[in-house]
Amino acid sequence: MIDKKSVFLKVVSKLTDDKKTKSDQPIIHKCRVIKTILIKLLTSAILPYLLFHGFSHATEYKINGILDLRAVSNDGINSYLEGGHGKYRFNETDQLSLSHLGVDFKIDWENNYSFHAVANGYSDRTNDGIGISEAYLQYKGLPFGSGLRYQYRVGMLYPRVSMENIGRAWSSPYSLSYSTLNGWIGEEFRYLGFENRLVRLGKLNQSAYDFELGIALMTHNDPAGAMLAWHGWVMTSRQSLWNESLIIPDFPARENTLLRNQAAESEPFLELDDRIGYHVTGEVKKTGKGNLFLGKYDNQADPKVVKNGQWGWRTAFDHIGIKMKISKRLQFIGQFLKGHTLMQSPAGQDLVKNDYQSGFVMLSYNMAPHRFTTRLEEFSITDNDNIIGDNNQEYGKAATFSYAYRIQREWVLHLENNWIQSHRYARHYHHLPVELIERQWQVGVRYYF
Repeated sequence: MIDKKSVFLKVVSKLTDDKKTKSDQPIIHKCRVIKTILIKLLTSAILPYLLFHGFSHATEYKINGILDLRAVSNDGINSYLEGGHGKYRFNETDQLSLSHLGVDFKIDWENNYSFHAVANGYSDRTNDGIGISEAYLQYKGLPFGSGLRYQYRVGMLYPRVSMENIGRAWSSPYSLSYSTLNGWIGEEFRYLGFENRLVRLGKLNQSAYDFELGIALMTHNDPAGAMLAWHGWVMTSRQSLWNESLIIPDFPARENTLLRNQAAESEPFLELDDRIGYHVTGEVKKTGKGNLFLGKYDNQADPKVVKNGQWGWRTAFDHIGIKMKISKRLQFIGQFLKGHTLMQSPAGQDLVKNDYQSGFVMLSYNMAPHRFTTRLEEFSITDNDNIIGDNNQEYGKAATFSYAYRIQREWVLHLENNWIQSHRYARHYHHLPVELIERQWQVGVRYYF
């Protein structure tokens, strides 16, 4: 008889094998201890229970998803997905394509546990792909008499940042393209880790407000920051898949500096240094009115570590967002993110040292079956290092105007116009305009199942 637990432990061990040999460093040793505790929690307590007992108590299986067909026309330059400096996902010649097929599989148990897995597929003539983007176990406990409730998730997770991507398979119901802020989250951020949240429910305390505190401990997020540095902020609707490689635009410094050791493609979801990152969040929510959400993210990566051309990037940021119901039909959403990232040589020389920020405000008017959405954005990157031939400096503004018409319950038609004006010096390396305006029209048909 096959020992299911032994097989599972071997699989987890393989997935989390970091092959790092710096146990002599106290901070690394402590992080390894924490990481071991997290893995033991996952393998020795939660998952074995569900594997051996949970499935027999499963009460409900659900499969939901989204099918997004898109026709696009733009006057931009070569897409960032192909290693270019274009701010859009699609090239100007792209016609009808499968922009997104997302499937969300969920199992609910009677014991307040659930399992979620999200798979995404793309066939867009720019960067086709299919794979997993999220997979995690969730526990959502019943509230105590005091109104406190614990809930946690463990597995492959998105950091809780976006207030825009609330649809199926991390899609946005407001527009076809994400904001530049949340586009970056979708491209470079996923992790293996544990997230714990403590919620105080207002309705059990004669209050209109709910309060929440959360903390996540994480690994496998060390290269995050590379793509933002080297192609800048982008307006996209594509999420990176686990184990996917992302093409880095070429630049002169890769030929004659220490950056020549950087691989041609970035693998954003790697663990390189045995350090544990963290993400702390807080939220205040008023029932039926809106919520204020803020957080601090730090991957704690060692910026001097490099393995097989993949570098650790010390990436940290603060974020804040507000969602407010102005009237029965009008909703306001605003988000702002500001942070820094650092990549160094093994000797400690700064190779890439950037500050960055992005923010947007959005108004969405829902008059069923019609929805009108306007989003305005501003973004920047400040290059603080002295490496010649790798100027990451950038400043830009963007606007999106989107219209959605719900044909039937499952079918939604979208018409969208995007506009981006950006100043990015790195385009000069490829004899492209440093100052550039890119425009895009999209027609999309979405089917929800």
